[in-house]
Order: sequence, then C-alpha cells, then structure tokens
Amino acid sequence: MTPAETTVSEAETSVGVGGQYLSFTLGGEDYDVDILRVQEIKGWEAVRPLPDTPDYVKGVLDLRGEIVPIIDLRTRLKLDHAEYTPTTVTIVLTVESKRGQNFVGIVVDGVSDVLDVPGEDVRAAPDLGTHINTKYIIGMVTQGERMVVLLDVDKLFNPDELGLPASIG
Repeated sequence: MTPAETTVSEAETSVGVGGQYLSFTLGGEDYDVDILRVQEIKGWEAVRPLPDTPDYVKGVLDLRGEIVPIIDLRTRLKLDHAEYTPTTVTIVLTVESKRGQNFVGIVVDGVSDVLDVPGEDVRAAPDLGTHINTKYIIGMVTQGERMVVLLDVDKLFNPDELGLPASIG
C-alpha cells in the first residue's frame, strides 16, 4: 500500500471516521465536522467580548441559558482575516474533554452541505507543515473535485488548549 492509499484506522483516533459530516468553508477551502457534534447553526450575531482572552475568542453568547465561547476559526487556524458577511455563520458544537461536555461556537464563512463519508474513503492527512496542525485532523476525503479536511473537534476546541477559563470552557 502506498502512502497515498493509507487510510485512517479507528484505533488511530478517539472518534469514528465514517458517517455524516457537516461541510463548511473557510477561505475557499472545505472542512467538515461530525454532524452528531453539531447542536445548532446560527447566522452571525454580535457577541459579548471578554477581556484577556486569546485573539481567536470573539466572546461569549447566551444560548438558552448556556454561556458559549465563540471562536473565530479563521483566526484559530491562522488563516487570513475576512470580514463577516451575510453568509457568515456560527456553528455550535459539543466538545468532549477532561472537563466534561462543553459547547463551543465556531465562526465560519458559510455552511455548504452534509456529506456521507464511508470510513474506507478517509485518508490520513500528510504532515506538510500547513496552517492546521495535523493533530486536529481526523483525515481527508475527496468528494468529487474537492479535497475535504475532517476536523477533530475534541482536539481543536479542547478548553485547556484554547486557554479558556473553566467558567466558560
């Protein structure tokens, strides 16, 4: 088997790789998160800023009594800044960590669709020193003409790694 044919095994990750994924765009590139982690998709709205937080933490939002930190995913992944537009959305995700289950909202350019991804189609991400640390990637899959990055929300939005206080993370 060549490196291009290397697949991601279930043992290599704490989450399953096959299933349905919500696709969204950032800077013209496609990313996916496990649809079972998506709690809500909201149009962008102003949030309550917090002092002394990392630059990618836009603030918090009260979502039916739950205080949810809102992360600008472009900034988190060190991508070029873009102005928020009418297609900019916040995706509220459930994240598992040693602190338990938390909610995190991520600001993305837009949501595209839901993909059915067979586990055998997922390939390991190459370590090319790109903007995204491969520890945040479950794998990659080709869908038609596009290459999609499957993100591991538990690692990418781990409250300890994000530097969020326990009260909001």
